[in-house]
Amino acid sequence: MLSEVIRMARVSSDGSRLIRQVDPRGVRFPEFSGSGFHVLLGGTCWLITPDRDPVPLRPGDIVLTSAGAPHGLATTPRPLAELPEMEMGGFPPEPGPCEFEFLCGAYQLQHGPVPQYLRALPDLIVVSPDYDRYPEMRALIELLKVEASRARPGRGATVRSLLDLILVKILRLWHDQDTGLPATDDPGIAAALRRIHEHPQHPWNVAGLSEIAGLPRTAFTRRFTAQVGQPQMSYLTGWRLGRGARLLRETDAPLAAIARQIGYSTEFAFSGAFRRHYGVAPGRFRRTAGQVAAVVE
Repeated sequence: MLSEVIRMARVSSDGSRLIRQVDPRGVRFPEFSGSGFHVLLGGTCWLITPDRDPVPLRPGDIVLTSAGAPHGLATTPRPLAELPEMEMGGFPPEPGPCEFEFLCGAYQLQHGPVPQYLRALPDLIVVSPDYDRYPEMRALIELLKVEASRARPGRGATVRSLLDLILVKILRLWHDQDTGLPATDDPGIAAALRRIHEHPQHPWNVAGLSEIAGLPRTAFTRRFTAQVGQPQMSYLTGWRLGRGARLLRETDAPLAAIARQIGYSTEFAFSGAFRRHYGVAPGRFRRTAGQVAAVVE
């Protein structure tokens, strides 16, 4: 399931930035459509949310905003509204002394919803990795810090890959630390998900998927919805269109060919479903994705 989350997140634009917080008040991140994380590199601060108690953060702590919830980082506990809003963009780190230093990574969606798997998580998650136990996590963060600090050829592709790897590591750590991650270890549900992921072009229905799961239709529907967060056919539609969005972004395949690959009989049917899901026509989505990639590079 984590692999599918990464594939769906790749539909968005992505980026990273090293921030040296000079303003002693801190900084506020408004709500956005997407997912992201902060890694505290130096100093100490507090995670501020609209309706929960502040959480102290120390170097090495990671904050995951699973679905773009508003939050802030501050030197002392204070209301979120009092923090100055972060100025978005690829600005270089501030020189000189700072209150604290952190690394940001984000997937920002221009169209469509955040993947259901991430929306099912708590709005904000804090993990404190044991870097001696997971030295690869430290290495990935150091590599991302280097790439985020300077513009070099291939930076866009490198940052994208590092973000993918770090997000997987964060979700694994959270899975190890907390049972709140959506369950996917039911063998019947896992079997149905695998078939959907591997063969989205197949004309699936509830009866066929419940047979693969080895469950009566009613029990299968109940368990699938409880564990995945939505009914089978809604998940199937989202997965098909998510794969379609990736093919639009990553290939030059004609719309008719993409439609067939993901289970739509005609280009017209695919275009209508895509527009309903993402709020934009496939052709425009493809052009926008190309423009974003060019800017990132």
